[in-house]
Amino acid sequence: MPSAASFLNSQFFVNLPYPTKRFTSQTIIVTGSNIRMGLEAARHFVRLDAAKVILAVRSIAKGETTKKSIEESEKLLGVVKVWESDLANYDYMLAFAARARMLERLDVVVANRGRDELTITVNVASTMLLAMLLVPKLRESAVNFGTVPVLTFTGSFTHAQTKFPERETTRIFERLADEKIARMNDRYQVLKLIQLFCVRELANEVSKCIKQELIIISTINPGFVDTSIMREAGFMYSLFVSALKKLMSRTAEEGGRTLVSAAEGREETHGQYLDNYQVGEVSVFVRSDEGLETQKRIWAELSAKLEEIQPGVMSDI
Repeated sequence: MPSAASFLNSQFFVNLPYPTKRFTSQTIIVTGSNIRMGLEAARHFVRLDAAKVILAVRSIAKGETTKKSIEESEKLLGVVKVWESDLANYDYMLAFAARARMLERLDVVVANRGRDELTITVNVASTMLLAMLLVPKLRESAVNFGTVPVLTFTGSFTHAQTKFPERETTRIFERLADEKIARMNDRYQVLKLIQLFCVRELANEVSKCIKQELIIISTINPGFVDTSIMREAGFMYSLFVSALKKLMSRTAEEGGRTLVSAAEGREETHGQYLDNYQVGEVSVFVRSDEGLETQKRIWAELSAKLEEIQPGVMSDI
């Protein structure tokens, strides 16, 4: 977890470079792309010469509005595509992945959660399901086009701000899904911790696969950004966050820069937690033996859950 000094330094004094690396000829999917960071990342990708930028959005109408905004600002038509994708519905994820498999190529997937609800389905299960369904297409593109595809997830430094007592239960996912006993005051932090565990395990699985096509998988911490993601957290915490936003938050455009930086796919970023464009340090708990054991348990639970939804999905990665 960053110290107060490093957090303040990051928010006030770290200059986030304006993205310049080109994504020429590449096809990029950005989830949660109709607002804030996701929108701004998509805008950057269009500016940086991507051939196709797919906005994965829950509302086609809102996605079309976003598309128009990007086309007007970048003066480019025909690059942005709008695809329907609802993280709260597994069938939508399966249909979206099937459609993506029909693409000529897929080079980058930015898994940026767009919805504001704090559920295990939206924040972890559906996000990871879609990612795993897209891994085979990323591998295929690596072979056909000689590229190094990237799969990156929006994480958060707040993964270090929970004691995560649910880890002491036998079935972690079931405990989190039980509305009668759910702890919501730090739910956002818990979900970001679980997502981090899952991404680390996914990177491990991809690395040891006998298929040698490299895919860069990472988690990017955009820092403290002005978004709406905390509005369903506990009241006092949300109040505290709202006050901090006014004082020190990064803009959505700055947050979008961090997503683009992760999409650049430097080899040293594989399996890593990225912070201020660099490989950062995860929490003490994540690095501990207990953290590793918890990570393995969560991965096993997630794997079983996703296999129920789509048999064979785990073996395909």
